[in-house]
Amino acid sequence: MLVLLLGGAGLLYGVQSPAANTESVPATAAATPPPPAGAVPPTFTELWRAPSPATPTVLVAGDGVVVAEGSRVSGRDAVTGAQRWSYTRDLPLCTTGVADGRVMALYRNDQYCSELTTLGPDTGERGPTRTLDARPGTRLIGQDPVLATGVDYLETFRSDLVRTAEYGTVRAPEEPGDQPRAGCTFRSFATARDRAGVLERCPGEASERLSVIRPSGSEGDQPAFDSSAEIGTDGAQLIALSAERAAVLLPGTPRLALYDRGGRKVGEFPVAAGAQISVPADGVARTSSDEDTRYWWTGGATVALDSATLEPRWSVPGTSGPGARYGDRLLVPVPGGVADVDPDTGAVARTVPVDRGAWTGPVQVAAQGGLLVELRGDEIVVLGPA
Repeated sequence: MLVLLLGGAGLLYGVQSPAANTESVPATAAATPPPPAGAVPPTFTELWRAPSPATPTVLVAGDGVVVAEGSRVSGRDAVTGAQRWSYTRDLPLCTTGVADGRVMALYRNDQYCSELTTLGPDTGERGPTRTLDARPGTRLIGQDPVLATGVDYLETFRSDLVRTAEYGTVRAPEEPGDQPRAGCTFRSFATARDRAGVLERCPGEASERLSVIRPSGSEGDQPAFDSSAEIGTDGAQLIALSAERAAVLLPGTPRLALYDRGGRKVGEFPVAAGAQISVPADGVARTSSDEDTRYWWTGGATVALDSATLEPRWSVPGTSGPGARYGDRLLVPVPGGVADVDPDTGAVARTVPVDRGAWTGPVQVAAQGGLLVELRGDEIVVLGPA
């Protein structure tokens, strides 16, 4: 009888466990590295494309490119687009991301985006998993911490997937009163090392509030803060965090307000934001970065911010996305191609032609060796030197 009970329990676990309704097809051979980046070529030509509506940004990991659609995440050969590995659940994908060199796939179970799996970028082999309480529409941003965003709830976890903080409308609070405020709406997000920032609007307050959580000092649903204070205005956007600062785009005439670690305003700089300023629906500013600089796409221009101070350095108008480092140059998407930009000065040497057909919307781009990977709406397009 005991044997039957144990066997039944094991069968029930097997049916209900994530592995029961999963198809995991690892790579069978080593990945072929993409060609290295050399000088910026005279033009780029399309190598392959694939639908990828569940990648909110370009995911280059290991030696390949990650695409995601429906319930499937797959690793593609960077040059040919051939599928090297795949991971599929019988649940819809909420979003994907990359942290600590691993691909993250977050699936929806009932009303929550709760089933998080990590995958090896070159093999597709499964790594650590965890359960989140994120809501549909969430983004996974940052490295340490990783921040799962939401309109009224967020959580952070380390690269080993250990949860470090919860903030907002917690589904199952450990103790009443652990959260400092209730009923707030979260509008924009950013991360830096051991910092997670949110610009929020709370009932009974006169303006938006900038809150910066310190995950290493938090205990579950008792978040610790570097600072949390009203900023005196509405309609702002949190653009970026650094180790000591937060950059907030103020409404009206484009200005970037800088706040120190204690939440004190330490500067305000005019921004050449171009003809249009976009408000990302997911609350995450479109940025890329290298060791010294953050490149922020305003919706009408690409603005370089010093990585430490977050002060604006230069701006290139008329762009379609933030840009990507390519060797010692910065390639910034523009209508009809990519601008070849000096990353130190913002000087544009030329425009390298790229045929995007009828696509005229925003373009996110990343380099994978000497290849350019563009995200145009719901489609990944990989380009090679021509």
